[in-house]
Amino acid sequence: MKPRSPAPKDRSRPSRPMGRSRHRKPEKILEFAEADNRLYDLFRHHGFADYPHEKRQALARFYQILMKHQERDNVTRLLTLRDVAIKHFIDSLLVTRLVDLQFPLMDIGTGPGFPGIPLKIHFPDKPIILVEGVERRVQFLKQAREELGLKDLNIIGRYVTTEFVYPTRSVITRALADINQTLHQVSQCVQTGGLVYLMKGPNVDHEIRQAQSAWEGIFHLEKDIAYEIPSTPHQRRLVIYRKLPPRGGSPS
Repeated sequence: MKPRSPAPKDRSRPSRPMGRSRHRKPEKILEFAEADNRLYDLFRHHGFADYPHEKRQALARFYQILMKHQERDNVTRLLTLRDVAIKHFIDSLLVTRLVDLQFPLMDIGTGPGFPGIPLKIHFPDKPIILVEGVERRVQFLKQAREELGLKDLNIIGRYVTTEFVYPTRSVITRALADINQTLHQVSQCVQTGGLVYLMKGPNVDHEIRQAQSAWEGIFHLEKDIAYEIPSTPHQRRLVIYRKLPPRGGSPS
């Protein structure tokens, strides 16, 4: 079944601007003990006071890996522990408090590993796939996987287009592209009955309307959850679609 309105143009690099952004190095990289202590305070202040000690320590190690790599190559625009903790770690982990994620879970356009690596640390026994098209980021992801000892974490170095066929139970992405385009790109990956989790900013009503028209009978809007990062002004939406069976068929 085809979308009722023309699908957006399929771009090989849908979510990345042309060229690299300016390389900025962190002014200071905290030692592990200090990073862990500060992360504890930040998590406590922003709604994660009960977060498990060993998982928070793994995130502190990830912060160090991220910042040390940033000294050599540009992988993130966030350079302080506070920003990394709130806008990368907590932002990624909040999804686990809103919904029960389905696995295997594919994180497309993961960049330096968000939300995929925090989710993998949170769910160490669940299979997660990271998909990223920028080769230098792919090499960073492999380094982080090795240094953190993350198991059952597959890393695929390519951009996601409709030609990318890798069957998976669910897909997650954080502000990759507009909803219509993202559904178009993952339409060959998500299995029937599977879910697409879209981590978006607050102003996505027009995208939802466009997707409703284009993908009626193919993807169903399952949930639209408005929330905020606790104790911040940062508003978010988690928009979830379920892939429907072909008309006259049944879920696989």
